[in-house]
Amino acid sequence: MLMVGPPGSGKSMLAQRLPSILPPLSPRELLEVSMIASVAGELAGGRLTDRRPFRAPHHSASMAALVGGGFRARPGEISLAHHGVLFLDELPEFSPQTLDALRQPLETGSCMIARANHRVSYPARIQLVAAMNPCRCGMAGEPGYRCARGERCRTEYQARISGPLLDRIDLRVEVPAVSATDLIRPAKSETSASVAIRVARAREIQRDRFESAGADGALTNAQCPPSLIETVAAPDQAGLALLQDASEKLGFSGRAYHRVLKVARTLADLDGSETVSRIHLAEAISYRMDSQRMANAA
Repeated sequence: MLMVGPPGSGKSMLAQRLPSILPPLSPRELLEVSMIASVAGELAGGRLTDRRPFRAPHHSASMAALVGGGFRARPGEISLAHHGVLFLDELPEFSPQTLDALRQPLETGSCMIARANHRVSYPARIQLVAAMNPCRCGMAGEPGYRCARGERCRTEYQARISGPLLDRIDLRVEVPAVSATDLIRPAKSETSASVAIRVARAREIQRDRFESAGADGALTNAQCPPSLIETVAAPDQAGLALLQDASEKLGFSGRAYHRVLKVARTLADLDGSETVSRIHLAEAISYRMDSQRMANAA
C-alpha cells in the first residue's frame, strides 16, 4: 500500500496502527519470525516473539540494511518484517537502487543473498506500506496552495519511484490533510478491535478456500498463484466487462491484472460475498490509480 498526502495528514500513524488489525501469529509463523530475529541477534535468552513485526527503517538505510548482506550475510529489514509490516516513510527519499532491490523479494516472498563466502535465502513475505508527500514541498494539490515550481515539482519527485516497483503496489491511497476542526470534532469511527474481527473472518474464508483447492502454501489471496486466482476470483458478467474496459484504457500489465483480481476477491471476502461483482472490481481498480488518472479514464 502507498499512501500519498501532505505532511501531518496521519500517514505514519495509520501505518503504525496496521499491526493491531492483523490476526495473531500462528505457531508456525511465530517460529519463523523468532528464528529470523534470533539470526539477527535481536532475541535474548532464547525467548520467542509473539508479535507481528513492524519495521520502519530510515530513508538513509543502505541496500544491505534493507535487503540483507554484510560480512556474515545477515537478514535485512525486509526479512525482519517477515509475516509483518515493512513501513517505508518518505518513500522517494530512499535511493532508487535500494527501492528497486525490493522488487524481487516482493514477487517471490524470499530474499536471496549471494556473497563470495555465503549464499543464504531468508523468507520475506511482508506487507509493504509506504508513505510519501505528493511533491517535494509537500502540498501539491491542496486547496489554496500553489507550488512555486508548478507541476514539475510533483512529476520529478514522484518519478524517483520506478514503474516496475509501482506495478507491485496494490493499493494507492490519497490521504487528505487534517484540519483543526477534524481534531476538535472527530467523526465516529471503528475501533481497531472491530476491524480486526472482520479481517480475521476474511482470513478464515481464504484459508478454507485454499485448503479445499489443495493450494499448498497459500493462506491468503495475496499468496494465491495466478492460475488459481482466475478461478476463485472469476467476476460476474458486469464485472468482467468493467475489467476488460479498464485494462484497455489503463494498459494493465499481466501482473497488474492478477493483482486487481486478488484485491477484488479480498474485498468480496470482507463483504462476505461468494461472487466478485462489479463494485468489488471497481474499487480494486481505483486503488491502482491516482485521482488525476481516474479523472482522465472517466
